[in-house]
Amino acid sequence: MARRSSSDSLPLLEEEIVPTFRFEKGLMRDGFLPVAGVDEAGRGPLAGPVVASAVILDPKRIPKGLNDSKQLTAARRDELYEEILATAEVSIASLSAASVDRFNILRASLEAMRRAVASLPKTARFVLVDGRDVPAGLSCPAKALVKGDARSFSIAAASIVAKVTRDRMMQSAGIIYPHYGFGQHAGYATEMHRAAIKDHGPCAIHRMTFSPLKPVG
Repeated sequence: MARRSSSDSLPLLEEEIVPTFRFEKGLMRDGFLPVAGVDEAGRGPLAGPVVASAVILDPKRIPKGLNDSKQLTAARRDELYEEILATAEVSIASLSAASVDRFNILRASLEAMRRAVASLPKTARFVLVDGRDVPAGLSCPAKALVKGDARSFSIAAASIVAKVTRDRMMQSAGIIYPHYGFGQHAGYATEMHRAAIKDHGPCAIHRMTFSPLKPVG
């Protein structure tokens, strides 16, 4: 039976998750300054790189509307991408499809995140990481936040930068490899993409360890 509130007799709804700056503020109060958020884009596609971004937001110039990149339209992501680059410390790192095949996607994603943090213009004193795993080899303490891109402004900003960067990389790949429609699906396993692989075979940026590209047997 659903719980009822005493005030209006309506079912209590699960609390909505929205990104805030509270994790960062708590860490800064404890002396960790600056705090970076890091996220990646491109774990699931059949082609293209995995891209990570690390972002240190200016607490006085946080762009309005930061959210998990998947919750934003492409146009809004582009707008926020420009605002983030204009107001924050940002770095980007990527690992190729060949590296994904060599390391596996989890290790490649974590390595891209480590490189992004290491490349920040300012040295982070603490890192908030989207997901369940913390990259090895960071030079400072870190905390993994499940659904961090929907909970932390810094991680949300990193998710936007990583997503926009990767989408633009795949649009460029679509010019080089015009048969696959990379500019439309960014390498994900859409029906269009699978049909193109069947008709033309894989190209140099396909992940050969991903099904259906991985040889059977």
